[in-house]
Amino acid sequence: MNISDTQLDPRLHPQQDVYGVIGNPVAHSKSPIIHAQFAQQAKQTIYYGKLFSEIDQFSETVNTFFARGGRGLNVTVPFKHQAYQMCTHLTDRAKAAGVVNILWQQDGQYYGDNSDGVGLVRDIQNHPFPIEGKNILILGAGGAVQGVILPFLEKKPAQIWIANRTSKKAQMIVERFRDVAKNAQVKLQAIALEHITQIQDPIHLIINGTSTGLHGTSPLTQEQVNHIAKSTRKGQHESDPVLSYDMVYGKETDFMAQMRLAQIRTKDGLGMLVEQAAVAFELWRNISGQGLLDTAQVLEQLRHS
Repeated sequence: MNISDTQLDPRLHPQQDVYGVIGNPVAHSKSPIIHAQFAQQAKQTIYYGKLFSEIDQFSETVNTFFARGGRGLNVTVPFKHQAYQMCTHLTDRAKAAGVVNILWQQDGQYYGDNSDGVGLVRDIQNHPFPIEGKNILILGAGGAVQGVILPFLEKKPAQIWIANRTSKKAQMIVERFRDVAKNAQVKLQAIALEHITQIQDPIHLIINGTSTGLHGTSPLTQEQVNHIAKSTRKGQHESDPVLSYDMVYGKETDFMAQMRLAQIRTKDGLGMLVEQAAVAFELWRNISGQGLLDTAQVLEQLRHS
């Protein structure tokens, strides 16, 4: 891909509403393909491209995009926190996540939302996997995990464990969402990753929210995998759903391979990407709730492209 393909300029598309994804790197992004299909489904004419920004020029790049007539941006790594800081107005989801992946401008001010968590929850429910009343183990305590806690709590699982290499960071997330969890009657706990084998209750859903999948490693040892596999079968019928999920997409990660060998169903994060994009499209085009977007069709096309 030529670098010019990632230098999105709204002035080159005067007859269309222009949106894009901004990141560094960004050339690999599938977002333009996804939004083009959404636009076709919704019978709307937009242009969606890729916008590269130097690490130290994010604010300048964003300001230039909107000054030239841009309508909205999806924000990917490593700029989600900077996008959050630029916003005058934030949705409750964005405030809870502490980062922004949907950015738009209104009356000269920046608005921010975060759809990563709701995208993940939508994808899991589409599996189908019923979240209410289930026990969830989440690996990691970074920004990706922080953004999914509120959407999960809203679905009222029975328990959520946040397991991190150091439990202190996980405990900070627990403290942040303690009141929400209490109101939802969800037991929210922090645990050190090395203490996973101390969990005695059955685990129904295991989510890898760490970046290990990008680096060819897994956050879990074989002993921990064996314990999780044993836990998933504890007191359950064969028809009870058990699912493992890695937020990384595009390959089978070591975590997914471990789960598969342990006879636990696996799912990657491509559906999460599609669903979070749908949230942005619905927000920007004001079509939420109209049921115009067939995310399953888009996901199927991506997997076979």
